[in-house]
Formats: sequence, structure tokens, C-alpha cells
Amino acid sequence: MRQHDSEDFTPRSRRRRPRFDDVNPVRGGRLTQDERNRLARMREDDYAEPEIPGGGDRYSTWDSAEHGPHPRPAWVVTDLAAVDTELGVLKTGKEAEVHLVRRGLPDGSRECLLAAKRYRSSEHRQFHRDSGYLEGRRMRRSRENRAMAQRSSFGRNLIAEQWAVAEFAALSRLWTIGVPVPYPVQRDGTELLLEFVGDPDGTAAPRLAQLRPGPAELEDLWFQTLGALDVLASEGLAHGDLSAYNLLVHDGRIVLIDLPQVVDVVANPSGTEYLTRDVRNIAAWFTARGLQVEAADLAIDLRKRAGLT
Repeated sequence: MRQHDSEDFTPRSRRRRPRFDDVNPVRGGRLTQDERNRLARMREDDYAEPEIPGGGDRYSTWDSAEHGPHPRPAWVVTDLAAVDTELGVLKTGKEAEVHLVRRGLPDGSRECLLAAKRYRSSEHRQFHRDSGYLEGRRMRRSRENRAMAQRSSFGRNLIAEQWAVAEFAALSRLWTIGVPVPYPVQRDGTELLLEFVGDPDGTAAPRLAQLRPGPAELEDLWFQTLGALDVLASEGLAHGDLSAYNLLVHDGRIVLIDLPQVVDVVANPSGTEYLTRDVRNIAAWFTARGLQVEAADLAIDLRKRAGLT
């Protein structure tokens, strides 16, 4: 019997092309290839070895991940026999959550604490102010660019992965040139494993906004922040969302965090505005605590440093 004689035959004119969101409506859209591979590995691990040695939650994902830059710090545990143990949530946000993870060998001979930053994807409709930051970042395929622009489920998954890729690349680059950022250990899909900035007992370093420094400490922290801004500008970059809430202070040293939106001030049409806003926001915090800062002059100097004037 010919196909068009079948009871289930649907005329071509009545057929509906599948949409991105129709691929799997229960899961909320098609995953990116990296995410499919990562989830497949997790499922395989669950079936192959339900009992993780040492009470861990999963085996180390080092073997399948993108690794951080060299020279690699000696404290990074790269043993494939290592296991990861979840110790709790450090921070929740609209775009990502940060968890505390201990990675170590089951016998306890080697271990380190890591901050696991996990970007949310299709279950969240938007990324915070993402349209401006994504200027200058394009995917290779026009279909993927359309999905991101339309914020389909597939597009939101792509955006989540793009944020993770962008932050990992930025941290790797900045750590290499000496900017005070956490060492980026690895990226696996939309999960980043970063150096934990805090004490060995798992107490995270406070944010600058939580501190009430005296005059001498305030001046020292400002000069550290100014140095970091100067190096960023010399590389043609701006943090993009700098404030006292994404600067950590550990043992008296400033550490920049939350860099998924790092901006190439030359390629991004709004690059100058982002750089100027970074300076204005952080200078306002120091000025409010008694330090005299000329934000306008500093912004001019940094724009020159970045080659914008």
C-alpha cells in the first residue's frame, strides 16, 4: 500500500514544522551538545558505579573537562580517582548558583576546596541584562543566533553555555596576566570549578560590601582595585558589572569575581559606557567611606589605557 493510502497520512499543506521547543516539551527545549554529553556521562556513571568511594557525590570530571591555564597551582587535584563531595551552597543568583565542593582522593591523602559555579539554562527565561553584554559575541550558525535572540528554550541553553565559556576564558586570560581572580580549574558544560577563596574550614571570604575598613585599609584596598582596573583596561577589557558586591577580600587582598559579562571595550559598541560605569560604581563606594576619589579623571585615564581615546 502506498503511503498516501494510509489512514495516518497528513497532507503536506497541513503539516507543521517542528519548533525548537517541540523537541522535548517536558525537558523545556533542546540541550546543547556539551550539556547532552555531560548528562550522558553522569547517567553512565550512575549505572556503572552507584557507590562512590569515600562518600563522595560523583567521580572527578577532570578527564572530560576543559582545563585552566598553566602553570597550574600545586593544590589542584587532577587525579582521575578523585571524587567530588557537595558541601553546601555558597551563593544563589538569577543566572547561577555557587556550591562548595571538596575534591580529593578517597583515602584523604590529597584534597582541595572548589567553588562550583553552575549556570541555569532553560528553566530561567532571562539572563540579567544579557542583551547588551552579548553584543560582539556571535555563534557560528545563524539558527543558533536566532534561537538566542528569540529566547527559545534551546536559545536559553545556548546563552547559559556561552556565559560559562565566556567567564572561563576571561578568568583564564586574567589569571595568566596577573589580575587577582580565582584560578579557573575546569569547565564542564555550564559548570565552572574555580579556586575557593576563603578559609580551609569552608568559610568564604567576605565581599568588600560587608567590610568597614579603617582609613589605612580603605586606601590600600582602593589602590589594589585601581591596579586591577588598570590591567583590565590595558587588555581592552572592563569587568562590566563591577561593584563592592563582586569584590572579595581575603587576607587583606582584593579578588575579582563574577566575570561572565566581561566586556571587550573595543568590540562592544557600549564598551566605553561599561568601563565608565565600573569606575563610577566602585569609586562611589570608596568615596562614601571617606576616601577622596576622582572618578571622572580615572575613567578618562582608563579609556586612554584601553586605546579608546
